Amino acid sequence: MGEMRQTRFDVSGMDCASCASKIDTAVRRLPGVADVAVSVTTQAMTVHHDETTDLPALARKVSGLGYKTVPANRTPVKTAPQASACCGGHAHDDHEHESHGQGDHDHKHHQHDQSPANAAAAPSSGLHGHDHGPTSGPWWASDKGRLTLLCGGALVLAYAVGHLFPPLASNAFLIALLVGLVPIGRRAIMAALAGTPFSIEMLMTIAAIGAVIIDAGEEAAAVVFLFLVGELLEGVAASRARRSIQALSDLVPKTAFLDDNGATREVPADTLVPGNIIRIRPGDRIPADGDIISGESAIDEAPVTGESVPVRKTANDPVFAGTVNGEGVLRVTVTAAAADNTIARVVRLVEEAQEAKAPTERFIDRFSRYYTPGVVVVAALVAILPPLLAGGSWSEWVYKGLAILLIGCPCALVISTPAAIAASLSAGARRGLLVKGGAVLEKLGTVDTVAFDKTGTLTEGRPVVTDILAFAVAESDILRLSAALDAESSHPLALAILARAEAEGIAYPTAEGASALGGKGVTGTVGQQKLFLGSPRAAGEIAPLSAEQSSAIQALNDDGKTVSVLVIDGQVAGAIAMRDEPRKDARQALVALKAAGIRTVMLTGDNRRVAEAVGRDLGIDVRAELMPEDKQTIVRELKAQGATVAKVGDGINDAPALAAADIGIAIGGGTDVALETADAAILHGRIADVAALIDLSKRCMANIRQNIAVALGLKAVFLVTTVVGITGLWPAILADTGATVLVTINALRLLRVRA
Repeated sequence: MGEMRQTRFDVSGMDCASCASKIDTAVRRLPGVADVAVSVTTQAMTVHHDETTDLPALARKVSGLGYKTVPANRTPVKTAPQASACCGGHAHDDHEHESHGQGDHDHKHHQHDQSPANAAAAPSSGLHGHDHGPTSGPWWASDKGRLTLLCGGALVLAYAVGHLFPPLASNAFLIALLVGLVPIGRRAIMAALAGTPFSIEMLMTIAAIGAVIIDAGEEAAAVVFLFLVGELLEGVAASRARRSIQALSDLVPKTAFLDDNGATREVPADTLVPGNIIRIRPGDRIPADGDIISGESAIDEAPVTGESVPVRKTANDPVFAGTVNGEGVLRVTVTAAAADNTIARVVRLVEEAQEAKAPTERFIDRFSRYYTPGVVVVAALVAILPPLLAGGSWSEWVYKGLAILLIGCPCALVISTPAAIAASLSAGARRGLLVKGGAVLEKLGTVDTVAFDKTGTLTEGRPVVTDILAFAVAESDILRLSAALDAESSHPLALAILARAEAEGIAYPTAEGASALGGKGVTGTVGQQKLFLGSPRAAGEIAPLSAEQSSAIQALNDDGKTVSVLVIDGQVAGAIAMRDEPRKDARQALVALKAAGIRTVMLTGDNRRVAEAVGRDLGIDVRAELMPEDKQTIVRELKAQGATVAKVGDGINDAPALAAADIGIAIGGGTDVALETADAAILHGRIADVAALIDLSKRCMANIRQNIAVALGLKAVFLVTTVVGITGLWPAILADTGATVLVTINALRLLRVRA
């Protein structure tokens, strides 16, 4: 096989995993195709192939199955409509190909500009009269909706003709049957030729033709109509699931106000590039990721992170596309193009995740490959054996065999898992919880041990002033003079002191002659006062500490706090204690995990004293003074003991441990690391969302079990009632259609985001 290339197609009209499976099977049989990824959620197909692949023929092959197919980002010729809105914009640029490991791919090989591919797709759609049209608009405006209405109208007309002209009833019902059956039969034949002989369309075609042969044409016409109604309802439900992801993309405004040499002009948001400066008015949605240059405002980040309380932001703070500016005017430097902003990356990752199958889904797929042929065999035996061996009525037993064909349709079973997983992934994304695929989502529910990083994960990641000890002057003076010494410093401890002074509204001068003493502290002069701020040991060399002062400082050290002592004119004046404090929800989140029977442990490279102090506050086991490889070793040890381990960290220093864990969870504010490093990502700093991820998995798996029970349970009941002669074709198709609709509706319950 020659040089590998990647081409993406918009494929409209897919409603369930069976649709994707038929397309996958057909495309894989074509020359030069190495791999195919078909996504029902995004209504797209990505094909990995070499130069021998005939792309126009490939498009015709998929169109022949009943799905309108065009190369991505191209307006089709003639009648083929654009695919679902989920496929638009961000998902089809060059960046996406790089994210799929095709960074050296030459875009010209996509053949997006070659008219034969477009021409091949559109005419074939018109020729075959497909009824798999998109369901993103009103249902009655889709091809599928129009076919269902036409078939229903024909059926009503047939009943009217049969009532008024009884001799014509059989012909009238045959015509009504053909209205719906012809496109279904065409799809069945195309699927069989493409490698899927036992499709739902084939089972329906056989059952309908058999019913006509045994003079049950009226029932056959009604069954075909009910089948089309079921397919339509399935398409509407699938469209709703797709819209839940599209709603994320719709959060980003279409236009932005660009600062251009002092003038402001409105431009399309997707034309913004890193380095542009934009102006954001109060109440506007932010059109791009960026950093604030000037201005201060409360930002509503709920659309991206699920955080209910607006976050106060000022100069140098990051802002995310799709969030809402509060009361202030902001000037922002754009840091990411439209295709790479937070919302676009979230949508792309969710779409990719929905293409990755869970173990349960793969099992169901394998099972259905044998299940459907098995149903055909059973139906044939039911139709043939009783008349041959027991003298039964051929008409009666053929009728029962045809009913069993309809009962055995695997649609509800096949869709039971992917529908639940797609809904769960969408619901999680809307809350700021990203899960990279069904396998990860399924595994999360089995986690029994969670290992946390400390700094920036369990804690805020920056020190804050916790205590001020006044020995000789007032607390306000200690803070004012300490801030004066640190006014020009960018050290984290200095920033903590300055932040506390600003929070308390304390004005401070800039110390004269301020200079740092390596490893000791900082010295300078304010007015006539000579000042020193530094470690207790260094301060003790200038002015000895009393036993009482030393005891107070030691108590703070025992709590894991860093203490800086202020010396004024050779006298110990006071001290300031600082510590990287636990996140506000950390304790409650850990309690929730323990209540669920999940063990928690902290793995940190910080010194033991500080780590154990934080551990005592939070009630978590501590392993401290660890190198990155030590964290990885501990995770492997836990797994060797039989634990299913999730590692929660920032995705950089914890990379080895994240990779070693069963599930790696990155936590952060929408950064590249948080989105791309681990198996799952929490877009904001709520530790409680670790439990939420696990709960999402458990609810998803419970939903899948319910779906499978409904799908198989209804089939089992109607199989028995059909064999004993209680039910016939009508209940059979209702069992299949009803189960599919029930399973889909049950899965869509997962779209409700829990607070």
